[in-house]
Amino acid sequence: MAANASYLLQLPVRSPEFRVLVTGGYAIFRSRMDFPFSRKNHATSLRARKVRVVECVAKSTELEALVKDGGDDDNDDGDEVRGDDEKVVTHGDSVSSQRSVSASGGDSLSLGIREPVYEVVEVKTCGTVAKRKINRRHLLKSSGLRPRDIRSVDPSLWLTNSMPALLVREHAILLNLGSLRAIVMQERVLIFNYNRLGGKAFIDSLLPRLNPTSTNGGPSMPFVLEVVEAALHSRIQRLEHRLWDLEPRVQALLEVLPNRLTADILEELRISKQKLVELGSRAGALKQMLLDILEDTHEIRQICIIGRNCVLKKENDEIECSVPLDKEIAEEEEEEIEMLLENYLQRCESCHGQAERLLDSAKEMEDSIAVNLSSRRLEVSRFELILQVGTFCVAVGALVAGIFGMNLRSYLEEHVFAFWLTTAGIIVGAVLAFYLMYWYLRTRKIL
Repeated sequence: MAANASYLLQLPVRSPEFRVLVTGGYAIFRSRMDFPFSRKNHATSLRARKVRVVECVAKSTELEALVKDGGDDDNDDGDEVRGDDEKVVTHGDSVSSQRSVSASGGDSLSLGIREPVYEVVEVKTCGTVAKRKINRRHLLKSSGLRPRDIRSVDPSLWLTNSMPALLVREHAILLNLGSLRAIVMQERVLIFNYNRLGGKAFIDSLLPRLNPTSTNGGPSMPFVLEVVEAALHSRIQRLEHRLWDLEPRVQALLEVLPNRLTADILEELRISKQKLVELGSRAGALKQMLLDILEDTHEIRQICIIGRNCVLKKENDEIECSVPLDKEIAEEEEEEIEMLLENYLQRCESCHGQAERLLDSAKEMEDSIAVNLSSRRLEVSRFELILQVGTFCVAVGALVAGIFGMNLRSYLEEHVFAFWLTTAGIIVGAVLAFYLMYWYLRTRKIL
């Protein structure tokens, strides 16, 4: 017993090591009593136990210093240790909660959709041109648009949004004219597909209008109307140029056909017809868009009040402005917009009508070519039928010759004129049969 007693741990009752052991044992006993059957709770208690033991070992030196300073009350020390333990657990819970929040935030970032960034060309009222990148959120915030409005000018949706559109909103106008996609605001315009042919033509048409030297001191119309006119002008001018290129080619084909029916000429006619169909559909869609805008006075008046302190009445769409001068200017601009749209509507109708006329001429030429080919096929069929009738008559004569060619005695070979009579009979019979069959087919209008 004396030998074994030398290996026992003997601690004074008031020592800090003894208090650490008592506190750790009490915590372990309490965790086992609270969660005796749950595997999850058991793992949680083990983690809490480790945290407490580590914290207790870390605090042992501080407790020893406090005891040496004169702390004689065991209960106060125990309460202090228990409070520290509770603080540790609370701090651990907060850390774990922060980790879970950060992990969930990381998952949301990794699973979230990247916000699209558009590369645009910005043209301001003074005529300055600059390339910039703008994300979707900033674009919506700066232009006052809604997310569904951006779909009409989104370059990634150019296949689904191929119909021309001019959408008027409170602070901006959205232009979708073929390969031209732009957002017009009071003091700037954002061009999306600036590298495509439509965007380049629009920029080339817009910049001279904003040059003060070419407009005698400044633009004659507001910036928004200048941009809309430049967009319509560039679009209709491109359609007219395509029409001017196609018209002489189609006229030359109409003069050559249907006398020269070659594969190259027919292929060129097919390609020209396909281009005319595409040109007519685009011009027709643009004409319908202009007609819809002219019939809707609300859209025109909404264009007039962009950038002004004016509103439209819901009852009769009349313009109300805080400044009377703005109302007069808006009414004058309404007339200018109607005249502007009427002018481009006439040009678009002219282009569409000419394309339709050329297309109708090409279709008529195709019909005449089809009739010509049908007549030729009919002649070939008649000739084939005549050959078949003649072949049948000759085959009947060959049948007679085959009968006399059998090695059987018919006593006709003894006569001198039997061969000539038989031959003449076969020829006369074949000709007579051919004539009778031909007369029958002509009578039935088969030939």
